[in-house]
Amino acid sequence: MAKVKKAPRPKAQTPKGFRDYFGSEVTERAEMLHQIAGVYHRYGFEALESAAVETVEALGKFLPDVDRPNEGVFAWQEADEDGQGDWMALRYDLTAPLARVYAQHRNDLPTPYRRYAMGPVWRNEKPGPGRYRQFYQCDADTVGTASMGADAEICAMLSDTLETVGIPRGDYLVRVNNRKVLNGVLEAMGLGDDQAARDNVLRTIDKFDKVGEAGVRELLTKGRLDASGAFIDGVGLSDDQAEPVIAFLTSKAADVAKTFENLRGAVGSSAIGAEGIAELEQIGDLLAAGGYGSDRIEIDPSVVRGLGYYTGPVFEAELTFEIFDEKGRKRQFGSVSGGGRYDDLVKRFTGQSVPATGVSIGVDRLLAALREKGRIGGAVTGPVVVTVMDRDRMADYQAMVTELRNAGIRAEVYLGNPKNFGNQLKYADKRNSPIAVIEGGDEKANGVIQIKDLILGAKIAESATLEEWKERPSQFEVPRGDLVAKVREILAAQAED
Repeated sequence: MAKVKKAPRPKAQTPKGFRDYFGSEVTERAEMLHQIAGVYHRYGFEALESAAVETVEALGKFLPDVDRPNEGVFAWQEADEDGQGDWMALRYDLTAPLARVYAQHRNDLPTPYRRYAMGPVWRNEKPGPGRYRQFYQCDADTVGTASMGADAEICAMLSDTLETVGIPRGDYLVRVNNRKVLNGVLEAMGLGDDQAARDNVLRTIDKFDKVGEAGVRELLTKGRLDASGAFIDGVGLSDDQAEPVIAFLTSKAADVAKTFENLRGAVGSSAIGAEGIAELEQIGDLLAAGGYGSDRIEIDPSVVRGLGYYTGPVFEAELTFEIFDEKGRKRQFGSVSGGGRYDDLVKRFTGQSVPATGVSIGVDRLLAALREKGRIGGAVTGPVVVTVMDRDRMADYQAMVTELRNAGIRAEVYLGNPKNFGNQLKYADKRNSPIAVIEGGDEKANGVIQIKDLILGAKIAESATLEEWKERPSQFEVPRGDLVAKVREILAAQAED
């Protein structure tokens, strides 16, 4: 009789493009999101938690095709009798679900509707270094008003948020542009309704940060050699046609009045361009009235990210302090947030244009920035560990840990095998515990406990002389009733060191 093969054991490995987050990372993210939510709440925004799954039809951007029905998103088809069930997908951002929620519940929601949302999103894309298929987003949006006050408010709120979580003034800048100004530039170029040419120009503008003014000029006209020596074909515009784009991208001046003057020259007689400049002026005036100067928020036409998606003002928060890259070179940290006005998204559901504006913060990027600034990422203190000297007295140890918890102190009872006391202290070290509490039979009989300062003990073990050790003992015997008071005293001393 043939031997039955056992099924192979599953591999214990994270799926490609995903990662696991442990204690301190989860705690740091939760604390940061709590701080951000506090700012949003202060501005009058309401929390919204929508489903992680939407119909692919509602998501819209990544509609399935025949060959690869889940392109861009993680999607599947619901089973039904005739095989024609709905396609479902994990959300790829928090904005598309907002559009669906607003269209579905608009009769019950206030207008304008101000909401914030935080949570994971999923992208079915090729992963790479620092690029994952699941990541957190943190959004705030106002739906139902065309007022530039909503856009100015988003910018002010973003500025306040960065300072609240620990990015000091001077280390960030919120930069503002407007898609309508770019539309005016495209009109001034004489491209008319040639959508292919307009798209080529937009793609070229998007490379401004990488190739600079000269590079954009070459790509708009005859083409250019890239760093590898390969020739990249140009759009084929004349020098005169390319000039409004260059004027637009380089219009930022030392003072905002001169910037607006330069923008008017770039858009020429375009009505839509003039409208965009007027909107930027409104935003600037509102921010100035609120005390937000150019050291925090500035008008900057070189902001070109997302111009293909947004319909009006565009915002980007950039961190301006320097870091060292993997090759030891200095560079600015860069963008941690982006947003803008998107007046056409809800229209997909209702047939009517609904004005909306919002911002999204890259949670992982902002956490990385806070670590660079030393605001988070230090050694995380674990719980106080109550050791077990007699397994028959677990109730006594449980009473101790309950007292500590009720006093607001993080604590736990050792729940492993208590036979080897040394292993209990090794466990406490691995948990980065600040204190171990010890009560053996003798201590119980005498009504005392031993409290061991593990952090001070480690320092003494590393470098202290015998005299220093005697002067600063790391283990204390105190009455059982002084448990909470002594633990608090030691924790306070550790915080000061």
